Amino acid sequence: MKLVTVEIDHQPHAGILEGGEIALLGSGLKEILASGEDLRTLAGKLRLPAEGAKLLAPIPDPGLVLSVGMNYHEHLKEMKTPVPEKPAAFTKSVASIIGSGAAIKVPASNPDMLDWEGEFSVVIGKPCHRVKAAQALDYVAGYTLVNDVSARDWVAPIFKAQGTMGPIHAWEHNLLGKMFPTFCPMGPCIVTKDELPDPANVQIRTRLNGKLMQDANTDDLVFSVVELIEYYSQFYLFRPGDVITTGSPSGVGFGRNPKVFMKPGDVVEVEVKEIGILRNPIEA
Repeated sequence: MKLVTVEIDHQPHAGILEGGEIALLGSGLKEILASGEDLRTLAGKLRLPAEGAKLLAPIPDPGLVLSVGMNYHEHLKEMKTPVPEKPAAFTKSVASIIGSGAAIKVPASNPDMLDWEGEFSVVIGKPCHRVKAAQALDYVAGYTLVNDVSARDWVAPIFKAQGTMGPIHAWEHNLLGKMFPTFCPMGPCIVTKDELPDPANVQIRTRLNGKLMQDANTDDLVFSVVELIEYYSQFYLFRPGDVITTGSPSGVGFGRNPKVFMKPGDVVEVEVKEIGILRNPIEA
């Protein structure tokens, strides 16, 4: 199944995308996942055409977006970063989430180094704490796409920072460059895990104005989906609707020579065949 959230009369409504129609459900996807009910039994008779529907992020208000970084071997090479011994992540601002079709707004304070990071992402389906990798997929509802948009102004200073507090503040500013409003496009849907049974073999692509920028397979991940869930569930109590991004492949704008950044008028797309295309224009 492909699960979506659509805006009707300025209100979010969950639904199942079936062919050219959206079968509406009774409440939000986060609440439905938490209930454990069979999604198809909740679909009522009310349907609307998928064409022209305004899709929001499939989970517009997750309790947590955990964004994993430094997790593709080839991306580490282009960023001249050593392979980490254990996963590294930060929490992405939930307030920065937008859906497919919505505009990424260029921040007036930092307009010049706007970069893309297309990321295959996991949606948790039931409470998850201290689980082993072998059981990790039992806690997954499905998968979606996230573009971890980043203002790269603070990447270079990380490698020049000195002392104790210098690297700490440099890294914090790098993360703050990912928190601006609209910097977490998500969608266009959640595909349930039965339709994408092997998260260790997923092809993901990112295009800027139609030009292919990222083209990778999740078999290049340093830490797999199940390893990430096992590691981070030691600390977090993941709840239904929480999202874990798995990191950016190689091909980001900052890693190119010459560097390439997004600007107003551009369109960025992230695609996984089984999920669809997350498409967002860039606006001032």
